Amino acid sequence: MRKLSVLFIFFIGLFNAQKLTSGELSIINQGDIKTALPIYQTTDDHQHKTLLSLSTEIDPVDPNTTVLVKRMKESLLSTDGGVGIAAPQVGINRKIIWVQRFDKDGNPLEYFINPVIVWRSDLQNLGPEGDLSIPDFRDQFYRSKVIQLEYVDLKGQRYSEIVEGFTAVIFQHEIDHLFGILISDKKEKEKNNAYKKVDAYQKSDLNKR
Repeated sequence: MRKLSVLFIFFIGLFNAQKLTSGELSIINQGDIKTALPIYQTTDDHQHKTLLSLSTEIDPVDPNTTVLVKRMKESLLSTDGGVGIAAPQVGINRKIIWVQRFDKDGNPLEYFINPVIVWRSDLQNLGPEGDLSIPDFRDQFYRSKVIQLEYVDLKGQRYSEIVEGFTAVIFQHEIDHLFGILISDKKEKEKNNAYKKVDAYQKSDLNKR
């Protein structure tokens, strides 16, 4: 029943995706489509506020969405070893991410529009994470080892897939950005015991959905 509720919200979100604002269009269309958008940093107060804001769904078939997707890829490629990026990191609070797929041959970069994690495994791994928007910050975090993801492409076609391992970590990290969650804040909350400690070796029922 829970999965049906999540999927219902997913489709309603697509249907109700608001048009891009004039401010968003200004950011997306300033400069050439083949050039990178600047990556927002927590060291700038205005940019930090954007990074902490909730993102909303975007219309996948809007031509401006295509421009944003392409420019986000250029932004990621302009970094020194970045493996993922979310739209808030280029100043747009919309649900788009790019992820490097280490679970596929050739480790391709792929985009995901309006992504939703509809299931997470109880089994978690502890591993290092950094962030393109947080200078000189790196720490260890618990993430679910396996997730089930729902998303659409630029044609509005819906997809569902199971992702595991390090690639699943990247997805969880980037989708956190869409909820205004930064790993620096996540670590602080963990220090304050706001998060329940998880046994990384706890058995998981992978058939549970």
